[in-house]
Amino acid sequence: MSQSIPGPGVDLGSPAPSLGPGGERAVMSPTISTQAHGIGLLIPLTVGASAVLCTIIIHALVLSATVNFVRRERRLARAGVSFWIDVAIVALVICFALAAHLAEIAVWAGLFMVCGEFRDFGTAYYHSAVNYTTLGYGDLIMTPPWRVLGPLEAANGMLMFGVTTALVFAVIQRLLHARFVDLRD
Repeated sequence: MSQSIPGPGVDLGSPAPSLGPGGERAVMSPTISTQAHGIGLLIPLTVGASAVLCTIIIHALVLSATVNFVRRERRLARAGVSFWIDVAIVALVICFALAAHLAEIAVWAGLFMVCGEFRDFGTAYYHSAVNYTTLGYGDLIMTPPWRVLGPLEAANGMLMFGVTTALVFAVIQRLLHARFVDLRD
C-alpha cells in the first residue's frame, strides 16, 4: 500500500474560508483575485521556462553529438556493414538519449529543490521522473504555488521524448539506406 507524502503546505482537502479580523468571512474583489492569481501563475511559469530551456539545450547537445557519432561511423565505413554493428550504433544512440533524459529529469529535480518543494534530491528526482514521463502516480503533491510545474514538466518530457523518437528513427533510416541499396532514393 503506498503512502501519500505531500510536500510542505499541501492542501489535501477543500480550502478553509478566509476570515476577516472580526471573524467574518473576507470578500475579495474578483479583479484583485484574478490579478493575484495571474502573478501567482506567472512566477512558476517563468521559473519552469528556465528548466524547459535547459532541457532543450541538453537535448540539442546530445542530438549534435549523436549526429557526429553516426557521421563518424559512416565515414569509417562501419554503418550498414552488418546487422550487429547497426544494432550497436542504435543502442549507443538510445543510451545517449537516455542519459539526456536522466539529466533533464535532474534539472527539474534541482528546480523543485530550489523552490523548496523537497528536502532531499532523491525524492525530488523521483517526483520529477514521475512528471517527466507522464506516469502521474500522484503520491507526492507539490504546494499550490508551484503545482503548475508538474504539467509543464510533463509537456516538456513528452516533447523531448518526441525528439528522441525522431532521432532514433532518423538513425535507423540512415543505417537501412547504408545497408540496402534498393532502399535508397
